[in-house]
Amino acid sequence: MSENKEVQEQVSQEKQFIVFRLGEEQYGVEILQVQTIERMLPITRVPHAPEFVEGVSNLRGSVVPIIDLRSRLGLPSKEATNESRIITVKMDDVMVGMIVDAASDVVKVPINAIEPPPSVIGGVESTYLEGVAKLEDRLLVLLKLSEVLKKEEVQQLKKI
Repeated sequence: MSENKEVQEQVSQEKQFIVFRLGEEQYGVEILQVQTIERMLPITRVPHAPEFVEGVSNLRGSVVPIIDLRSRLGLPSKEATNESRIITVKMDDVMVGMIVDAASDVVKVPINAIEPPPSVIGGVESTYLEGVAKLEDRLLVLLKLSEVLKKEEVQQLKKI
């Protein structure tokens, strides 16, 4: 019984992140927020949509707004490649797709390995970041989705 409790405590002291790449940096978003990871889909532009919105896509019968995460984070734009993926997340009951350069794996990060972000990392402002995870062989920049898309912006996307 105490061994079971010990395992539960260990699990609660770590989080799982989906790892993806933007340029040379590796980013992570908490796995609980991710719905799916898709290959690039046809995207239909939407007139008068916010600047960071690429358009909408039909994902298994649902119309999903797609944002260019590079643009949103202030990084230079880049053409999509075969490695590009759309990571869909659910924010305030709205499905949103985020275009990333590549999605790689899932990692477990001990909570004590997460440090506050520096003011700017890889050209991305700290307001968008939850922290930086120091893992054995790499640094993982953790995104704070509530800042990447603020509540008002999510509501805007809902109307698209």
